[in-house]
Amino acid sequence: MDDTHISLAHGNGGRYMRELIESLFARHFSNPLLDVQTDAASLPPMDGELMVTTDGFTVQPLEFPGGTIGSLAVHGTVNDLAVSGAVPRYLTLSAFIEEGMDIAQLERIVISLAHAAREANVAVVAGDTKVVRRGEGGGLYLSATGIGVRAKNLQLGLDRVRTGDVILVSGPVGDHGIAVMLAREQFGLHGELQSDAASVLPLTRALLSLDGLHFMRDPTRGGLATVMHEICRATKLQPRLRQPAIPVREQVAVVCEMLGYDPLFLACEGRVVAVVAASQADEALARWQALPQGRDAAIIGSISEGRAHVVLETELGGERMLEELEDDPLPRIC
Repeated sequence: MDDTHISLAHGNGGRYMRELIESLFARHFSNPLLDVQTDAASLPPMDGELMVTTDGFTVQPLEFPGGTIGSLAVHGTVNDLAVSGAVPRYLTLSAFIEEGMDIAQLERIVISLAHAAREANVAVVAGDTKVVRRGEGGGLYLSATGIGVRAKNLQLGLDRVRTGDVILVSGPVGDHGIAVMLAREQFGLHGELQSDAASVLPLTRALLSLDGLHFMRDPTRGGLATVMHEICRATKLQPRLRQPAIPVREQVAVVCEMLGYDPLFLACEGRVVAVVAASQADEALARWQALPQGRDAAIIGSISEGRAHVVLETELGGERMLEELEDDPLPRIC
């Protein structure tokens, strides 16, 4: 039997499956809660409000500048907890592996996932593997569930957004989307741009003590513009963005101009959008800019009364409405 690639026998519940789990997944994820080898993990008591999130990951290629589908699964899951005000603690993982996948590549991805989990101080405490037939998957799909703890008195949400609030973003937008697109080499383009994929927990924790912090979100699929539409739909207010204030790297801007993409709709995987009371916006910005992850943070707009549209104030002094995303410009991006 070929021991360098995944076969259907690795998913049949027998020796090959056991050896794959023990020698690859369990070895790299090793921790006291996982190592008991039970069907369910027993979590210790946690002081605070329990938060749970789940997400799936189908990025192509599986390895890209700045990360892999493995590190992306960690960052994407812990970031959903972090922007909700929680401290991520535990992850569960399901791996759907395509027959024929190179086991060396799978191990690189698992190592990347384990490293990202350690950096985020979260433990993978349960998991499952399935093998699908050749041609029925994209090499590897991952699904992760995260559990975190939020302080009982912390209130964040779209229902707290008010007229006059200020909109901030923690760094340049569109890096992840363009980095993954360049890695595909679909258009004969190459570049040194890396994905922004990272844990945003330092960014979110920096703002949690501000009583004027009303809302946070990580702008993943659909990008910054889609977060603005979430706010618009929920509040019936008018998010207004100032185009010159929105940080976009030159390489991202150039590729978007060449191919007709809008960076405001491209996925980020290590950024935070925050809505803060105007009186505390400068303090929030200063806290972010004091962190390595937030040195390019910016105030990019505000929440206004008016028709429930997302408005972009352009560099030329005009205005245009940002319509909601319909077509997916870059499928399988996260």
